[in-house]
Amino acid sequence: MTMARRDACAAIGALALPALSSGQATWPRQSIRFVVPFAPGGTSEIVARTVANELTKQLGQTVFVDNKGGGAGIPAMQEVAKSVPDGHTIILGHVGSLAVNPYIFPSLPYDVNRDFMPVTLLARVPNLFVIHPDVPAKDFAAFVAYVKKNPGKLNYGSAGNASAGHLAMEYLKLVTGMFITHIPYRGTGPQLTDLLAGRTQASSAGLPALMPHIKAGKLRPIAVGTHQRLTQLPDVPTVAEQGYKDFETSQWYGILAPAGTPPAIVARLNAEMLKVIRSPDFVQKMKDAGCEPLGGTPAEMAARIATETTKFAKIVRDGKLIVE
Repeated sequence: MTMARRDACAAIGALALPALSSGQATWPRQSIRFVVPFAPGGTSEIVARTVANELTKQLGQTVFVDNKGGGAGIPAMQEVAKSVPDGHTIILGHVGSLAVNPYIFPSLPYDVNRDFMPVTLLARVPNLFVIHPDVPAKDFAAFVAYVKKNPGKLNYGSAGNASAGHLAMEYLKLVTGMFITHIPYRGTGPQLTDLLAGRTQASSAGLPALMPHIKAGKLRPIAVGTHQRLTQLPDVPTVAEQGYKDFETSQWYGILAPAGTPPAIVARLNAEMLKVIRSPDFVQKMKDAGCEPLGGTPAEMAARIATETTKFAKIVRDGKLIVE
């Protein structure tokens, strides 16, 4: 082969390379905004800031957390859906914003499948049910009995409409026949403030946000939403153990990018996120928080969203949870 022909072939080969290479090579060009659709103070804070710190170290660009709480995550999701799809804005996806909002709100300004690209799952967080110590019930069975004798007397707080805590409590109400009033807040932190003060009497949230208050005796754990007991609270039974077979509820988080983000950047972001999820710091922080690291491909995250959508559509329908 002549020198000229070799040069021509090389040029053609370069043109034929997929955009994947150039996309990966030029990203990130600037700091990355990591939107979290919750107020600070909950499990999402622990997960998001751990991810941001690790990604910053790996990418050489600052990844900063931007908390945009309120509105069941809808304003944050809508804002990110409309952002420039260049990989410099990502959002923390959550079971509520991805699998519940499409059913609990009759009109939603974003479409999970049309407006976002899944990147990877991050972590699964067990839901824990707690009550204020002033509630005259020492365990789960006594709590259910007390609520049934006093329908509408107690209130429970959540991180907002369609939050994991909201759905977990409504699911519990559905299977037990309890009537307890829902008070939505703008995040786990704000709702815990009122719970600790006794202005609300019960809640369901992730272990990380609740554990310090349980240890301090300010909250009483009465049940776990997962199929297995938690190693951090081995004496607290699951809901399923107490006569409600197959009851299971947990929250999970993942990363999404706006639709239209180049596949090369999504692939790079997925690869970097998997490094984060496997990093000793992330694994240890999730273990300390009682969370299970997940990971996986964009397709696996899309499959999780689809499965959870089917599950929560039934809960929303049966519980008549439509929010006007």
